[in-house]
Amino acid sequence: MKSALKSFLFLLFALLASPFTLLYFISLLLINKNQSMTFFSQLLSLLPGKTGVYFRAGFYRFTLNACSKDAVLSFATLLSQQDTSIGSGVYIGPQCNIGMCDIQQDVIIGSGVHIMSGSKQHNFEQNDKPIRDQGGTYTKVTIGKNSWIGNCALIMADIGENCVVAAGSVVTKPVPDNVIVAGNPAKVIKAR
Repeated sequence: MKSALKSFLFLLFALLASPFTLLYFISLLLINKNQSMTFFSQLLSLLPGKTGVYFRAGFYRFTLNACSKDAVLSFATLLSQQDTSIGSGVYIGPQCNIGMCDIQQDVIIGSGVHIMSGSKQHNFEQNDKPIRDQGGTYTKVTIGKNSWIGNCALIMADIGENCVVAAGSVVTKPVPDNVIVAGNPAKVIKAR
């Protein structure tokens, strides 16, 4: 019975979100997909409680590369890149910023986590040119299944499967499977 009720709610909120989904696709005729994603993400991030969680899931299922219907994207969490995938059983805490990434199944992301689109988003080699005009390279970051990222971590590289990233850690290099990392920059402190 509980499963049937959840399925009904997912369908209901997908229908309720459909005007926003339609507006998103219309906006793609005027602006690029990442600008449009940022706009709608900021707007929908302000919906509180379970209603907001279901509404966001209903919207992101049709606008991201992939988003499981049971993914939880909490209040004030912003997505900036349409090229993002969110697997089943994923929980993303409040006030996160999510760039271009692949978040695999059963990942838990604490509050205030930033997942950047790689570590080379901004070039800054030329002193005679503003940094904002020097461009950069966006790369997709993968968060492996069954990993847990603690509050306020900053992720700039891939995280393996079954990993724990301690709160406040700064991940600048890929993390192998089955380890616990901590610090700035994050280093392996223990195997799991």
